Amino acid sequence: MKEVEIYTDGACSYNPGPGGYCAILSYANKEKIISGGEENTTNNRMELIAVIVALKALKEECKVDLYSDSAYVCNAINEKWLITWQFNNWRTASKKEVQNKDLWQELLQLLSIHKVIFHKVKGHSDNEKNNRCDEVARMEIQKILKNNKKDTK
Repeated sequence: MKEVEIYTDGACSYNPGPGGYCAILSYANKEKIISGGEENTTNNRMELIAVIVALKALKEECKVDLYSDSAYVCNAINEKWLITWQFNNWRTASKKEVQNKDLWQELLQLLSIHKVIFHKVKGHSDNEKNNRCDEVARMEIQKILKNNKKDTK
């Protein structure tokens, strides 16, 4: 089974507002960067989408070390929130509907294919790949903002 390292990050202006995401996939000394954005989204959605697009890019079953600065994403997996949400019919411990259910369900499907270990990294510190992801995600926001300015002229 191929071993892949993935770094992901999501960013959002105004939250909700324009958002961007980035994933850096590394395998056998090769690197692939995937990024994009949405006009009206949240930071948590961008964090999740970054993970989803990265895992979707894998062409076969892989063992993945996934690094994210998102406590939301990492805790949902590592603290077993995701399992509890499913068991509770997509309700949180406080009985509220789970946000981003559509993305969590998509991620669950991908996690049934790949062996993924989620690693929480400190954001905005000295982690080079995490910082690169953050920079690219923010560039995606700037593209959206620039396009919106053109549309209003």
